[in-house]
Amino acid sequence: MLTVTNIGLRYGDRKLFEDVNIKFTPGNCYGLIGANGAGKSTFLKILSGEVEAQTGDVHMNKDERMAILKQNHFEYEEHEVLKVVIMGHSRLYEVMQEKDAIYMKEDFSDEDGMRAAELEGEFAELNGWEAESEAAILLKGLGISEDLHTKKMADITGGEKVKVLLAQALFGKPDVLLLDEPTNHLDIKAIQWLEEFLINFENTVIVVSHDRHFLNKVCTHIADLDYGKIQIYVGNYDFWYESSQLAARMASDVNRKKEEKIKELQAFIARFSANASKSKQATSRKKLLDKISLDDIKPSSRRYPYVNFTPEREIGNDLLRVEGLTKTIDGEKVLDNVSFIMNKDDKIALVGGNEIANTTLLKIISGEMEPDSGTFKWGITTTQAFFPRDNSKFFEGVDMNLVDWLRQYSPNDQTESFLRGFLGRMLFSGEEVMKKASVLSGGEKVRCMLSKMMLSGSNILLLDDPTNHLDLESITALNNGLINFKGSIIFTSHDHQFIETIANRIIEITPKGMVDKQMTYDEYLEDASVQQQLADLHS
Repeated sequence: MLTVTNIGLRYGDRKLFEDVNIKFTPGNCYGLIGANGAGKSTFLKILSGEVEAQTGDVHMNKDERMAILKQNHFEYEEHEVLKVVIMGHSRLYEVMQEKDAIYMKEDFSDEDGMRAAELEGEFAELNGWEAESEAAILLKGLGISEDLHTKKMADITGGEKVKVLLAQALFGKPDVLLLDEPTNHLDIKAIQWLEEFLINFENTVIVVSHDRHFLNKVCTHIADLDYGKIQIYVGNYDFWYESSQLAARMASDVNRKKEEKIKELQAFIARFSANASKSKQATSRKKLLDKISLDDIKPSSRRYPYVNFTPEREIGNDLLRVEGLTKTIDGEKVLDNVSFIMNKDDKIALVGGNEIANTTLLKIISGEMEPDSGTFKWGITTTQAFFPRDNSKFFEGVDMNLVDWLRQYSPNDQTESFLRGFLGRMLFSGEEVMKKASVLSGGEKVRCMLSKMMLSGSNILLLDDPTNHLDLESITALNNGLINFKGSIIFTSHDHQFIETIANRIIEITPKGMVDKQMTYDEYLEDASVQQQLADLHS
C-alpha cells in the first residue's frame, strides 16, 4: 500500500496542493486528472521521490517495489533492448550483473563461490530464471518483434524506444506502478494490449493520461487534483465527469429541490454500473457506487471552453468527389490512386498508422498542397475550414494581440467587444486577450485555431489531430462541439473516444489500397472482415 500524508508543495506564491492525504490500495487503478499546470506530473515525481514535498510524507512498505515510466527516451542508448526491460527491476539486474562478473573471473576463489551461491539464491527468489522470457512477452505484447530484442536502443526508432521503456516499467510485477501519459506514441494494438494488462494487474496503478477511453477502460478510481487538493472518486473518467457536471448544475441552481438531483444521480449510477461489466472490479465498484450521495461530489473549479460550430449555409447533397489522388513526397508514394465520395452527414475519421498519408490527403483537399495526379471537387453549397496539424505559420513572428489576430479571420468587421467575448468563451479572459500571438502555448494556439474555424461559419470541417496539446477539459468541449455539429467532417485523431463518438464512417489508407466502411470506430476495430482486409493489404 502507498500512503500519502499531509503532502504540500508551493512554487513561490503558487500553491500546487496542500494537506493531501490518500491511501492508494492494491488492486485499484487511479486516474490522476487535473487542469494543465495543476501539478499531476509533479505529484507523480513526489511519489517516486524525484521531487521532495515541502510538507508531509510518502510511505511504502520496505519490501515493496515501485516502478516508473521513464520519460528520457535516450537514457539507455548503448544497452540491449531486452536488458533495458530487465533494468526495470533494479535489484534483479544488479544481481545478474554481479553474478555474471564473478563467473567470468579466471581466478575463481572460494569467496567468489560463496558469493555466487548467495546471489543464485537471491536470483531465484526474484524470479530471475523467468526474467528474459517475461521481458520478451512484454515486448511482444507491445509490438516489439523478437529480432529487435538483442539490438541496442540506439538502433531502434523513437516509437519503439517508448514501448521498450513502457515494458521496463511493467516488468517484474511492481507493487506500485506510476505511468505518466503511457499511451503517447502507441499504436491502437499496443494500447489495447496495455489496457488488458492493467485491467488484470493485481497491484496499485496511478496513471496520468489525456486519453479518456484509456482512463475509462482501466481506472477503478479517479484522483481529481482540484482546489489544491486531491479527491478520490470511485469509478472511471466518464462517471467522474458526469457526476461533477451534475454537482455543478446543482450548485448553480439553488432553487431546484435536492431530492430531484439525488434521483438524477441514482439513475446515472444505475446506468453506469450496468455498463461496467467488462471490468473484473465491476461488482465491488457497483457496491461503492451505490453508497455515493450527492454530498460526496464536488463541482470542479476547472473551466471548459465553449466550442460550437454553426454553419452559415445549409449543406446540399453534393459534397466532395475525390478521384485518383496520387502524391509522392521525398521519393515515397504516400497516396496512390485514392478515390471516394463524401456524402451529406458523413463524419469521416481517417485512421491507421499511415499518418503522413492522412495529413497529405487533408492538405490536398483543403487546397494547401497539389497532388501529382488525380482530382477533387467540392460541391457548390460547401464551405470548408481547415485545422492543420502544424499551425506554426499562423503564429510565428506575428506581432499582434489575440483580438487583432482573430479579427483577421472574422468574415464581418466585428467589434472589439464581440471578439473579446468570443475569446472569453475560449478561456482567454481579461488582459489575456492582449497577449502576443507569437508567445502562446501549444494548447492556447489550438484554441485560437478553433476560434478561427468557428468564426468562419463553414459547413465542412477538416481537422488534422485537433486534440494534440489540449487538456481533458478542452478535448471534452471540442468532442461535444463536433458531435453537435450539423455539417460534415473529415478528421484524424489519436483519441479513441473522440473518434468513436464523432465518426460514422472510417477510412484507412494503406500502401496497397484503402478500406472504407460506413460504421463506428469500435465496430471497425471489432469487424473480422475488416481486419482480414487490412491484413491482406499489409501483407
